[in-house]
Amino acid sequence: MNDPTENIRRVLTATINSEQAERAALEAKYGQVWDTTEVQCDFTVNGFMAPFISIVRKSDGVKGTLVFQHSPRFYWGFEPS
Repeated sequence: MNDPTENIRRVLTATINSEQAERAALEAKYGQVWDTTEVQCDFTVNGFMAPFISIVRKSDGVKGTLVFQHSPRFYWGFEPS
């Protein structure tokens, strides 16, 4: 299977995980940030394609994506689709 986004996603993942920011730094840069428990409360997760996850916001059913870093695991940048 050929994924035309694979190389771009690999570079983004490496860049994000090389910095591994703490929550306060991510909030200052991106706004709202979720940890794993908070994501599970606010969203239904459909799938992962690092550094993105496909989600549905539980409050209104809006589909979208979040970006995540591996460790510490935080999610940010909700983008409706």
